[in-house]
Amino acid sequence: MPHQGFPRCLRLLNAGDFSHVFEQADLKVHGKGMMALARLNTRGHPRVGLVVSKKNVKLAVDRNRFKRLVRESVRLRQDHLPSVDIVVLAKRGVQDIDNETLYRQLDGMWKRLQRDALAVATPPLLAGITRDT
Repeated sequence: MPHQGFPRCLRLLNAGDFSHVFEQADLKVHGKGMMALARLNTRGHPRVGLVVSKKNVKLAVDRNRFKRLVRESVRLRQDHLPSVDIVVLAKRGVQDIDNETLYRQLDGMWKRLQRDALAVATPPLLAGITRDT
């Protein structure tokens, strides 16, 4: 059975980790009420950080619910996520989305992130070949 915990090594912990992603994000994935920025890492596992501002999500209970659901989603999908540092940003209106819809949004975002990370990590083989027409 795969490890299903959420240890410190799966989290972005300090401002340097967050700014590393914000400065040059390799990937950007949008969902309803949220956005994820990601940058490839060499750690062999994903790390996630959350940005939920009071300006976008007024009530603490809504901010905490969003963070809890994102952490749970990452915890359950950690073995399927690519080796990237991810910052998930909450946008206005995320508090109006119910839990089931939020889980579906996150699942779709992780699938797109996995697909896009594979494309970024392995550039197309035909990129250097020119066509003579």
